[in-house]
Amino acid sequence: MANTRAHKRSGSRAATFAATALCALALVTTGARAAGAGGTPATGSAGGSTPTTPPSAPAVKGRAIAVPAAPVVRISRVACIPAERCSTNPHQVSVNGTLQLQGTGLRAGMIVVFPRSFGARISRTSPGSRLRQSPLGLVVTVPSAAHSGRIMVLIGGTRHTGSFGPIYVFHRALHPPAPRKPPTAASGGAGAVSGTAFDGQGMWIWYMSQSNGGSIPSIVARAHAAGVTTLFIKSSDGSHNYWTQFSPQLVAELHANGLKACAWQYVYGSNPAGEAEMGAQAVANGADCLVIDAEAEYEGHYAAAQTYINDLRTKIGPSFPLGLASFPYVSYHPSEPFSVFLGPGGAQYNAPQMYWHDIGVSVDTVYANTYIGNRIYGRPVFPLGQTYGGVSSSDVLRFREEAVLYGATGLSFWDWQETPASGWSTLAAPLAPLSSVTPNGEYPEVRQGRKGDQVLWLQEHLASATPSQEVTGNFATQTTANLQAFQTAHGIAPSGVATPPTWAALLALPPVAVNWTGGGPTG
Repeated sequence: MANTRAHKRSGSRAATFAATALCALALVTTGARAAGAGGTPATGSAGGSTPTTPPSAPAVKGRAIAVPAAPVVRISRVACIPAERCSTNPHQVSVNGTLQLQGTGLRAGMIVVFPRSFGARISRTSPGSRLRQSPLGLVVTVPSAAHSGRIMVLIGGTRHTGSFGPIYVFHRALHPPAPRKPPTAASGGAGAVSGTAFDGQGMWIWYMSQSNGGSIPSIVARAHAAGVTTLFIKSSDGSHNYWTQFSPQLVAELHANGLKACAWQYVYGSNPAGEAEMGAQAVANGADCLVIDAEAEYEGHYAAAQTYINDLRTKIGPSFPLGLASFPYVSYHPSEPFSVFLGPGGAQYNAPQMYWHDIGVSVDTVYANTYIGNRIYGRPVFPLGQTYGGVSSSDVLRFREEAVLYGATGLSFWDWQETPASGWSTLAAPLAPLSSVTPNGEYPEVRQGRKGDQVLWLQEHLASATPSQEVTGNFATQTTANLQAFQTAHGIAPSGVATPPTWAALLALPPVAVNWTGGGPTG
């Protein structure tokens, strides 16, 4: 969060197995060392990836007797069933839910084992459940103690299949997302209830231990008193540092007390695959939504942003509620990959860090400028304000009132541990209609000579109508000529400038896909 960036960074039961199954598990060191999806034929090696040498054939009257090869057993497909109890990602399942397994040599009675904690190694105490035959084929019930990670099937004796996965286990009910009408670019995506944890009033938590001393009952009481419905809690920093404060136990306690729990992660771009894994871990731990906090470290790193988004969506599914919390003024950060984070397949929700006091402007100004710059990405805006830094109660109240005026169905504040008593009381204060402010409905005026992500986003849409249009992030003569031709074709004055009517026509087109392999726009 802008000036607080340094703050936000690194700063059931187990199944009982038969004696033979226990012997098999004792030999398994880790699912990650076993063969990947599809598996390597089981051979009795610890990881399931290196065949063992069969014992020498005994000699009988001078002849060698052939030892028959062990039958191949392999997992080739795993899917959550039935559809009404699953998400759109077949590798996501609830505890006590059902997985359908397909493969070679699988049969009823074999034991499917799951990690006991996220990504943990399979061991003799790992949760497991037996395959059984059903009208839909071989299925298994996910044990209540199972967690996300790679799974395997015990065959008997000391043999097991290669590992398959990861399978993402949720400690909450899953169901397909309800179809929603996408937000319009003209409204900035505001106005329609999202049906997610982004709706309502949220508060961000940096350290649980410094938020009411980490006391859940105290946090719950304060949240209810202040009208806070969602807590955004830090879950990881970078690609390897998962914060254990965001745990299934915490989520369960907050849910039991009527609060939603979202995770947020600070990302850097140096290891996007690892950052995606950290985000997926928070989702597997029960997060109601996940927020990407991408700031200066990601500027210019378009390929990393694309890798992160692609990997994350593969792990959490295409419809899981994902938000971006980044800079509010897009034009001040032209190399930030907003168009990747908020583009197709990216975050559906935009929570810009609208810290008016830190920026040095009024609440009215931060709203106008933020909505102008972000409107082109067509994602609903959920304003993120500040209760730290000595802001006045009147400003906090006005920030809440303008969120309603701009049609936002939710807003939030940074952060819990720095909010004074006056801030908490202001969050609970009733709102009054604002008559002195008219919401700003403008678009950024982009023209020749400009560079950056706004130009890039324009070019991606313009190229959908004019295939010869290059996507460089540099508004040069070719872009001007193509934009003039596009304007003429749509009955718009051919100024070569991205005016509001021009943006409206462009944003009605799908952006062309860009496969980023370098740092970003070349402008």
